[in-house]
Amino acid sequence: MRLLPLLILLAVAACKFDGTISGYTDTNATWKLVELDGKPFKAHATIRFPSKDTLNGQAPCNTYGASQTVPLPLFKLERLISTKIACADMAAELWFFAALNAMTLAETLGDTMILSNETGREIVFKSTP
Repeated sequence: MRLLPLLILLAVAACKFDGTISGYTDTNATWKLVELDGKPFKAHATIRFPSKDTLNGQAPCNTYGASQTVPLPLFKLERLISTKIACADMAAELWFFAALNAMTLAETLGDTMILSNETGREIVFKSTP
């Protein structure tokens, strides 16, 4: 019975730990897309991880948000939503969203974040202050 309070404390602490990428990145950081599938990404797109299990950002035309609840090094978008505004960069936006939805792995090193998958697709972001 003496262990019960300790076990409860450990269980509560474990529930608060964020093992997703949002738990390993600065919640104030904005990550700018610089390369997609080995090619420079000329349109503007960003991603942020403002709180546990969430991400949001700016695609070339629209803002977006999603859930991301799997632990690192895994990555999986869930419930992706975006505004629906057309612009001249719609082709780049469609390319970005298709790639983002296909990513299954995430890693960060300093100011660089790489999302990738088992087929060799890759998105490279750089952190901006």
